[in-house]
This record gives sequence, C-alpha cells and structure tokens, in this order.
Amino acid sequence: MAKILVVDDEADLEILIKQRFRQKIRQKEYEFVFALNGREALEQLEKHKDIELVLSDINMPEMDGLTLLSKINENNSLLKSIIVSAYGDMENIRTAMNRGAFDFITKPVDFKDLEITIDRTLAHVNQIKQTLKAMKENDILRMYVDETVLNFMGQKEVETSLFENETIEATVAFIDIVEFTKISETRPPDVVVNLLNDYFDLMVKEIINQKGIVDKFMGDCIMAVYKGPFHLDRAIDSCLAIKNKLMDLPEREEEDFKPMLSIGINSGEMISGNIGSCTLRRLDYTVIGDIVNVAARLQSAATINQILITAKNYEMIKESFNCKEVGSISMKNKKDPVLVYEVLN
Repeated sequence: MAKILVVDDEADLEILIKQRFRQKIRQKEYEFVFALNGREALEQLEKHKDIELVLSDINMPEMDGLTLLSKINENNSLLKSIIVSAYGDMENIRTAMNRGAFDFITKPVDFKDLEITIDRTLAHVNQIKQTLKAMKENDILRMYVDETVLNFMGQKEVETSLFENETIEATVAFIDIVEFTKISETRPPDVVVNLLNDYFDLMVKEIINQKGIVDKFMGDCIMAVYKGPFHLDRAIDSCLAIKNKLMDLPEREEEDFKPMLSIGINSGEMISGNIGSCTLRRLDYTVIGDIVNVAARLQSAATINQILITAKNYEMIKESFNCKEVGSISMKNKKDPVLVYEVLN
C-alpha cells in the first residue's frame, strides 16, 4: 500500500480525493494523509516515515509549496513530489522542477490524469527502491562471496556456471586468534561476539589492502586467498601487518585478553570452485587441495605470533623477507616431514 501526503489549504480537496480514490483506498492500494500547509506537511512527514509521495499546492499560508519542496529535497531526496496548483505558468513550473518536483498538474484537477501521474510516480519510486535494495544486497554479498561468482549473476547459464571449477595458482593463509576459545567459555555471548568481530574487522582490512579475498570465517580463524601477481608476497605482507596491528593492541582489561595469532601460509596450485549442496542450495566458492591442507597444518603447528611457510615458499621470497629455519615437522597424510621457516618482522 502506497502512503500519499496531500498538502492543500482547500479543505474541499480532501473530500474530493477520498471520493475519487475510494476504491483504491478500500482495496488498500492507497492511503492518504492530509495537511493544510507546508508546516503541517513537515510534521506529517516526521510522523509518517513511510510516506512515498507528496501532492502539494503552491499558494498556502505559513509555508508555501515551493518552500516545502526545498525542505523535502534537503531532508529526503528519495521522496517524490507532484505540484497540484492553479498557478500553471512556466515560471512556477520551472521553479518547482528546479526544487525537485517530479511532475506538475494544474487546477481544476483532472482526476483521471492525476491518477495516471500518481501511478507513474509511484512506479518510479518503487524502481528506485529496488535499485537501492539490489545495491545493498550486492554490497552485503561481496562481503561473503568471491567476485567470480558475482560476475555470473544475471546470466542465463548461471545454474551450470556455478558448478564449473578451475585450477589456479594462488596463496592461502590461515590466520587464527590463539586461545580465544577460553573467552567464549567465561564471558557473555555479546561480549565474545563483539570482541571477535572487532578483531576480524581489523584483520579483514589488512587482507583487503593486499587485494586478498576472505574465503571464510571458521570460528576464531580466517581463511584468506590471494590471487594475481606476487600473491605470495602480498599474503605475507598482509599477515605481517595483521600480526603487528594485533600485537600493538592493548590488553582488554574487561575480558582479560590480549590477542595473539598463529598463521600458516602456503602457495601453489589449487582447485577453485563452488563446493556445497544443491539440495540445500548452499554453495561456498572456495579453494581446495593439498596446498590448502598444508597451510592449515602450518597454522596448527605455529606457536604464538608465529608465521610459518614451507621451504619451497621460502625459496620464492627469501630475498624479500627475513626468515629463519624452524625445522622439519610431521604432517597428516605426508609421508616425509616438511621443512618449515618462520617469517620474521
């Protein structure tokens, strides 16, 4: 149901409006609110936040229609107005349009023309709302979904495309907040969630700064993927930045907690695609493979505030970053121990 504000100092217009649109009012297509001048109109707009359209006269006491148009445009640029006035000269029409009027109708009112104009204006309002909604949904979606998936949206072959996969060269990082589980066992849920979100927000900013993608949040751990030129270097840069930012944070006295990290990074060939259930209609655009598994194992093996990489990765970045050999560690599903290095500040 569309809510419409009618602003006119002629009391008879309220009766005429209710008579002419009685069917749409009865069918709950239109709901009308009335005001006798611009000042009352602003009060009604404050009271009824869901008004979508204003029909306003020009010549009224206390505040005229053109002044009202300026006020509406200042406070709510999405609210559309139609001027309904006997003053139909070009100067008034141009002034009204310059102040944000969507259309102009002259008195005496042709109610058939008014109804067509109202419907057209409301359709325009709905189109703007849908556009804004889509923009908002896409902004939210981009927080969770890889750009590749979004590029498929709107295409006819979306259903089949979503199940395509590819092999890519990339770097994956697992960034875990050490011992955060202890807080979740001793503090209220709101405190735990807000604190974790604060830490995640800081971490995500550094990932994005290096053009990384937040693949998923896993409890108190972030899985991030870096693609494109120098993806390993960018992954290490962002992880070092995250480590330094969190180390610089003061201890939260209320929670008795200072954030510390354990990080595993690995680079190489991995499978990229949508993994999930068609039945549940839940898909997760992610990367899988041995490179990813090793990164997760490196994170598990890392001690407090330690960033671990494999010897193979070390050979790729040793001229750019200061590292030290940690030694060989055993990994699940690996026949031989894996030599690892720690990336230093």
